[in-house]
Amino acid sequence: MKRVLMLLANGVEPMEMAAFTDVLGWADLLGDCPVELVNAGLRGKITTTFGLTLIPGCLLGELDLNGFDALALPGGFEPSGFYEEALSEAFLETIRHFADTGKPLASVCVSSICLGVAGVLRGKNATTYHQEGGKRKDQLVESGAVFVDRPVVVDDNIITSSGPGTAAEVAFLLLEKLTSAKNATYVRQKMRFATPDQGWYDTPQVA
Repeated sequence: MKRVLMLLANGVEPMEMAAFTDVLGWADLLGDCPVELVNAGLRGKITTTFGLTLIPGCLLGELDLNGFDALALPGGFEPSGFYEEALSEAFLETIRHFADTGKPLASVCVSSICLGVAGVLRGKNATTYHQEGGKRKDQLVESGAVFVDRPVVVDDNIITSSGPGTAAEVAFLLLEKLTSAKNATYVRQKMRFATPDQGWYDTPQVA
């Protein structure tokens, strides 16, 4: 059994959250290793980007982090209040716990900024959502990360990515790290997810 903790901040992006929920859910149902996804937040009810209301399964403070094998971090939007909770000390301490214990951390889009602020990206290759003149790249670099303009970047046990369209690939990579490449491929096939070609992996956000 593998247990994954997913942190849900107010203002979280629904698609990014759903990728972890679905891929790991299908893996638990059909894969060769049971996977439990536990979602937790700082409040009993959160409002996502675009107004969907969610009730997290747990409050973060109630959990024993030692009982989890990996951390999943969907991103969100600043106008929706994402960073108010995503950069809270409770979230940052949770990120540091997983980094210090060498367990996988899988982040989508701007949640890599949380990893940077937590101090776990110093000297690491990483990416984030980036537009020409955008500030997220600067935030990542200021945290000590080596910015790589690619859709998904993996450095040891840390996965970062560039936007909602990468979320499923991040989830499959996390599943591969937790179980095996064979299992992740099997779940991908059962879900009818195509495997991106090399050109997709090599395409920068800003030409």
